[in-house]
Amino acid sequence: MASSDVKFQGWLGLDPESVKGKMQWGEFEPKKWEEEDVDIEISHCGICGSDLHMLRSGWGQTPYPCVVGHEIVGKAVRVGKNVKHIKVGDRVGVGAQARSCLEADCPECSHGLENHCARENTNTYGSIYPNGLGKSYGGYATHNRTNGHFVIKIPDGIDSADAAPMMCGGVTMYSPLRRYGCGPGKTVGIVGVGGLGHFGVLFAKALGADKVVGISRKSEKREEVLKIGADEYIATDDDGDWHKKNKRTIDLIIGTVSSAKMPLTQYLGLLKVGGTFVQVGAPDGGELPPVNAFTLIGGSIKVAGSGIGAPWEIEEMLKLAAEKNIKPWVQPRPISDANQAVVDMEAGKARYRYVLEVKKEITEKL
Repeated sequence: MASSDVKFQGWLGLDPESVKGKMQWGEFEPKKWEEEDVDIEISHCGICGSDLHMLRSGWGQTPYPCVVGHEIVGKAVRVGKNVKHIKVGDRVGVGAQARSCLEADCPECSHGLENHCARENTNTYGSIYPNGLGKSYGGYATHNRTNGHFVIKIPDGIDSADAAPMMCGGVTMYSPLRRYGCGPGKTVGIVGVGGLGHFGVLFAKALGADKVVGISRKSEKREEVLKIGADEYIATDDDGDWHKKNKRTIDLIIGTVSSAKMPLTQYLGLLKVGGTFVQVGAPDGGELPPVNAFTLIGGSIKVAGSGIGAPWEIEEMLKLAAEKNIKPWVQPRPISDANQAVVDMEAGKARYRYVLEVKKEITEKL
């Protein structure tokens, strides 16, 4: 444990207009300290599409003020006495979850499914803690306070700027790939090759898939996606009869697109008999296109969903990333540039993940 004399400052979203580059820098009060907590001096924070949804109250009313950012990497500067796996000075990371119930009789937590805990599921930002402990604030900030169970030690060999977006974007793709059988002998499709999807290509290859197919709307991404590691690319807007030419060729598809207008039936038609489609993209309102029952029945198709990953999965993913030298496509930006970075993210300019760099010489001037 180290000094508790830390001032928490960050980019505050005050209303739905914040997503238009109108966050304001200021101080905030973190959740009340518990001896299970870790305080982190942030060095990097990835910008995730979830941040935009929350800033504009796209998933329900956001409890403003809100500091978004759940792809956090930094140095542990205060460690509760009940935290045994982290010590002051360690390089650590936090993903999208800050706490679950962690009770021994919990059907989810007791089986390594903390990210699906039904009793308590506190997000890294924008959640109200039970028992009057306060509110969770994220990583567009100087510091973060999170329950130690969800604080992960970053292995040597991974650059902090690369590790940050893995804490959410990376594990959001790694978890369903691993759980649904990505590996040798499999053909894997990734729908939407952007900030999330490019991690899907990287981890599918790292897990040994025979073939990885990038699927996106425009052909202009083709060369980039092949360079990331995809073996084939389908441009749904530009490749005529793509769904017929590629019918029943893919074992597993991970869908990152968050649109109620996506051609879901055609995506399902790409699956081999018995194939699986896993949705990870979460649109505002949660609506997806309707699914025709005969599409499912005719191909014995399974449709599933997946959200982030449990702490053990993040650890496993980071170990694999270090072993395989996985390098996501990141674009570092100073924390002072957060408002413009959010606007650029909304405009689809990221290739493929913006990462905010948090330096004292910058934050002291904000």
